[in-house]
Amino acid sequence: METRRLGPHGPPVSRLGLGLAALGRPAYHTLEHGTDFPEGRSPEQMRRRAHAVLDAAFAAGIRYVDAARSYGRAEEFVRSWLEERRLAPSDLVVGSKWGYRYTGAWRLETERHEVKDHSLSAFRSQSTETLDTLGPYLTLYQIHSATPESPVLHDAPVLDELARLRDRGVHIGVTVSGTRQADVVRTAIEIERGGAPLFDAIQATWNLLEPSCEPALREAHAAGRAVLVKEPLANGRLTPRGDAGVRGLLADVARAAACSADAVALAAALAQPFADVVLLGAATAEQLRSNLRALDVSLPAGALGDLAALREDAASYWQRRATLPWT
Repeated sequence: METRRLGPHGPPVSRLGLGLAALGRPAYHTLEHGTDFPEGRSPEQMRRRAHAVLDAAFAAGIRYVDAARSYGRAEEFVRSWLEERRLAPSDLVVGSKWGYRYTGAWRLETERHEVKDHSLSAFRSQSTETLDTLGPYLTLYQIHSATPESPVLHDAPVLDELARLRDRGVHIGVTVSGTRQADVVRTAIEIERGGAPLFDAIQATWNLLEPSCEPALREAHAAGRAVLVKEPLANGRLTPRGDAGVRGLLADVARAAACSADAVALAAALAQPFADVVLLGAATAEQLRSNLRALDVSLPAGALGDLAALREDAASYWQRRATLPWT
């Protein structure tokens, strides 16, 4: 699989990465997520599933895995898989995030599955937990879901602590979300500590329904930051599980390209020149194999123009995303 660099001096990462939001905890807001686990979702069952999908990803050449403190036991599952497979830290680039706490207590139905906290105390406690769990395997540590409403990118003590972690050899990144992703990206690429950029990587949502952050991501890429694209399938909306209208247009292009609808949406993300890593959210090995077909897709002439008809107003997209049920 083709690789890119994780920032100017970072390790090589595969063009496709595996995100563990749907594998580290029992509930997630991917459409019909609950149907993907007929055997059950106990911690041990989820660990086995995570290991199976990690096995399939590694065999396919995926060399970037993305976890977070709020993804339940995702970090723990990655560490146990790495040790059972006797992999070295150099064999896989592992990223994680701080800024959200998992509060679901392994329940499918709960008032809140995660709570945001970008305070200095949250960074100190969560970074300690991540380093204790992942140890030498941690390569990239990211602020989780920075928005204009969060003061984290203007919080000097937090940024100083991140710089100290960077100076210990961990690459630093930031993930963004919401209607003003572009504003946060542009703020992040200007931040320096010790005469050097603080952030090596920017992770943002880009997909056929919500490409509004594209100009800022082009700027970040031109400035030497690694760009990681998250939610390229829009939490399942750009798959056969999505809305009828979305399914119809994707199916038309998929037939012309002789592939699956999800592969079309992922191929569109991979075609973006700023996209260094496109993150997959597969919950099963079968979904992963379908996603991987994107690497071999040749989109028909004019397909990207046709697919632009799927674009939604950013505010509408994020409002819809906020209502997706956790299953």
